[in-house]
Amino acid sequence: MSEAKAPVGQIRTEVRGHVLKIIIDNPAKKNSFSPQMMFQMSDALTLLDNTDEYWVGVVCAEGGDFTAGLDMPKFFGPKAENWDLRDGTIDVFALANRCRKPIVTAVQGIVYTIGIEMMLAGDIVIAADDCRFCQMESKRGIAPFGGAHFRFLTRAGWGDAMYHLFLCDEFTSERAYKIGLVQEVVPAGQHIERAMQVAETIAKNAPIGIQVTKEAALKFIESGEGAAVDYIPKIKDRFFNSEDFKEGIQSFVERRAGGRRLYSENQRSRLQQRRFQRGNSVICRAASSRVPRPIGLSAQNAGVVQPLRIKDQTWVA
Repeated sequence: MSEAKAPVGQIRTEVRGHVLKIIIDNPAKKNSFSPQMMFQMSDALTLLDNTDEYWVGVVCAEGGDFTAGLDMPKFFGPKAENWDLRDGTIDVFALANRCRKPIVTAVQGIVYTIGIEMMLAGDIVIAADDCRFCQMESKRGIAPFGGAHFRFLTRAGWGDAMYHLFLCDEFTSERAYKIGLVQEVVPAGQHIERAMQVAETIAKNAPIGIQVTKEAALKFIESGEGAAVDYIPKIKDRFFNSEDFKEGIQSFVERRAGGRRLYSENQRSRLQQRRFQRGNSVICRAASSRVPRPIGLSAQNAGVVQPLRIKDQTWVA
């Protein structure tokens, strides 16, 4: 008896009038992306951009979740597959070539990491009321490389952006609507049809007028985005060479909580050299006019050498 093959994820398309519907289809794995699916998504967006009859795009997903993110072992590690952007195609995250047509994204359930970045690479987001958003890369020892680090800012503002990017927390559709990441929240199951309705309403307008509107609006933010995009390679070099990144990928492969190595070996060595002797170490300081009085010494005995016991073993000089 032969073993049943696991279903292979794919990106497929449908056409309704002047709207191209782009569907993420890998529900068995919570619509996680393989490198092949990234290529297919890029091809679908390129088709939208290059075809005169397609005026608006809708990005959506099968099943109960939009996407849980990347299928990590296929992108990083010894079995990683190539997924570089091919020349002349649209970038899934709109970091390089960007689609000229308006894109409405319908999201539901789990919307993790690249799911947020994909929806922010588009223009309008319709969310089901059961969404669970999370930009969790930093929990895995890496950082958002698909544009979240600056598109959160343009949509939500500094405070709300940093709140979620730093906490790496999970938040709801209502919260996403409040801070401007999504434009409408509808009951789960109605979000894709509502996105299609919005797209068809857009398609009733002159396509050239809509495209020029998007092009002109992007000029307002492109200079800032350009600087942020150019900085991504520096972020990648820093994190891909870190112990945090290696541990994060390994913990994902082993399906366990990831540890965090916050410092490189050289940094840790320097810190250890600067630490006071651990445990019940006795630290002496000679008070003078140029040396501040150590905590724990009174004004009367500040002029003499006094022992100061350190209980906190992490105190760094």
